[in-house]
Amino acid sequence: VQLQASGGGLVQAGGSLRLSCLASGRTFSSVNMAWFRQAPGKEREVVAGIRWSGSTFYTDSVKGRFTVSRDNVKNTVHLQMNSLKPEDTAVYFCAADSRRSVAVRSATSYDFWGQGTLVTVSS
Repeated sequence: VQLQASGGGLVQAGGSLRLSCLASGRTFSSVNMAWFRQAPGKEREVVAGIRWSGSTFYTDSVKGRFTVSRDNVKNTVHLQMNSLKPEDTAVYFCAADSRRSVAVRSATSYDFWGQGTLVTVSS
């Protein structure tokens, strides 16, 4: 699986962005997908994800503001980010887990990664 993320940019606090991740390969519908982010000087953390079954998960800090979705026809996963805050500033990565691990919040569960897209939220 190859992943290509897009949609990052500069936005003011309170604004919105929509990230997209296009996946290659015929097995997209059978993999877990997730978005991670890494801010300068911080560890990479899970933001949100959607399992092959369609169930979703979010880190607490983005619940109610971010929505993850997938389109198995277009091999795409999206992250709709609303009410953005300066602390959301980071490089965002999409990731795929072909083994459908139970530990969906762990970066080590994901065996394919996109190149990252920068999200900057100004105050």
